[in-house]
Amino acid sequence: MSIGTSQQPSGDDAPSSPILAAGPGGETASTGLPGQQIGQPLEHPVEPVEERPEPRGSRLDEWWGHMLRTPGRRRLWYWGGPIAVTLLAAVLRLWNVANPHSLVFDETFYVKDAYTLLNNGYESQWPAGADQRFNSGDTDIFSDEGSFVVHPPLGKWVIALGLAAFGADNSFGWRIGTVVVGVLAVFLLTVIARRLFASTIVAVIVGFLFAIDGHAIVMSRVALLDGILMFFALLGFGAILLDRTWHEKRLRAWLAARQARVDAGLATESSWGPGLWWRPWLLAAGLAFGMAASVKWSGLYFLAAFGVYVVVVDALARRRAGVAFWASAAVLKQGPISFLLMVPIALATVIASWTGWFLTAGGYYRSWASEAGNAWTGALAWVPESVQSFWHYQVAAYEYHVGLSTPHPYQANPLTWLFMTRPTSMYYQGSSYGEDGCRADLCSAAIHSVANPLIWWAAAAAAFYLLYRLARYREWQTGLILMGLAAGYLPWLMYLNRTVYQFYTIAFEPYLLLGLGVVIAVILGRRDDPRWRRQRGIGVVAVYLGVAALVSAFFYPIWTAQLVPYWFWHLHMWLPSWV
Repeated sequence: MSIGTSQQPSGDDAPSSPILAAGPGGETASTGLPGQQIGQPLEHPVEPVEERPEPRGSRLDEWWGHMLRTPGRRRLWYWGGPIAVTLLAAVLRLWNVANPHSLVFDETFYVKDAYTLLNNGYESQWPAGADQRFNSGDTDIFSDEGSFVVHPPLGKWVIALGLAAFGADNSFGWRIGTVVVGVLAVFLLTVIARRLFASTIVAVIVGFLFAIDGHAIVMSRVALLDGILMFFALLGFGAILLDRTWHEKRLRAWLAARQARVDAGLATESSWGPGLWWRPWLLAAGLAFGMAASVKWSGLYFLAAFGVYVVVVDALARRRAGVAFWASAAVLKQGPISFLLMVPIALATVIASWTGWFLTAGGYYRSWASEAGNAWTGALAWVPESVQSFWHYQVAAYEYHVGLSTPHPYQANPLTWLFMTRPTSMYYQGSSYGEDGCRADLCSAAIHSVANPLIWWAAAAAAFYLLYRLARYREWQTGLILMGLAAGYLPWLMYLNRTVYQFYTIAFEPYLLLGLGVVIAVILGRRDDPRWRRQRGIGVVAVYLGVAALVSAFFYPIWTAQLVPYWFWHLHMWLPSWV
């Protein structure tokens, strides 16, 4: 696989680039000899000078090739690189994650909802002042009365696993579920990037950036739902990536077998191609996107976007294979099959996530249909009352979502998300000298979900560059990445007047980083590039990664609620709108 060229990389770790440099500044070499006038005969014959081949690659490439000279070492790097950045992510996310021992931001909803799910099977109501009592360890103060919640239960069940393992009085238990998911997401993104770029080094760079980015770190260290949504959507993205290869191989095999039968006079040529029912990766994608939608409704956007993507990719595959009616076949023949492979399993997964609500009697709206005047009549009267009540609940939740417009000091318009003008402050605690260990006139402890600016802004710029690359080179990798970004971002542009937040962007951050990986691959070049070009590319990338790591080290205290002097906290507020 390569980017912008059909050539294969020279070795596992040679990202490709469409840039072919003729020389410094792009000049071509002169063919004349010094001092010679064109058309003037030479006074003395001159022996032709044999041109030396221009050096290729870099000494680092030679050393790296020597290091990976055996199959065992190549296997070690193949898995060791992704595992290394995953371990780094685990350290950054686990360190002191129990601090603060206080429900922060929307943990007040999801941790307590998770605890009542664990105990009652459905989200239940809490008394006034419950946060303070919960923080102090007085956790069993919930009622049996159902609470109106607008997000499906799966993400809260993930949080509940931590509560079951470590107890509800342990803030480590509140957050360990999202920590595990956040760490696994780094590994998953790394192996997806390797599959996309056919380069372990580019994949490890992408994983490294995800591991050290502040937005990803914060969203793994607080018990919110959006990081869990991101993980399941990324699983679906990976399944779609695998299905692409699976489908093309089986399509070619079917057409070859059909042609053999045609040549033998046993069949006629097919103008539409096959209808392929056995596509296990589409089933896996439907399951994963269903799990994403079982965390938050916005997971359905990924299902819809990649459902359309699959039809388009199938059409293009049939056109390349020479199928006459390739568009009609993809839409009318394979399209319905793909729909049946993806959508029913996704919807069944969403409904299954509500099992606790169905199996108990105390959930919110659980008895709605049994109340006088509520049950459906006419043609739908046969529908079970539990299903009627469930439908009514989902309609009420949808109406809440689309009508949410309560002002919040940290709300951020989706048009500003790529520019990161209003990151979310999850927690802030100020103190003066002598309080909470403060050794300055004023101190601050903050959890500020601001991404590493060097990573985020570069990745946002890369997203716009990918639009150019898609139009110029028609790379399928670029199109797939942009589809992930579109599924996570573009639907929010329909709700510009809603109360939404910058931290929602964690759902599409992996695709921003994959886009940045494309740019890094182009800058790195190939191992067979001219030495000056290859060395310059490696140097630029190395400097960028080093500076990005230093920026993350600088911001880490305000991602993790460390007590720092107020002036130090204020140094991190690079834009006035961040405060």
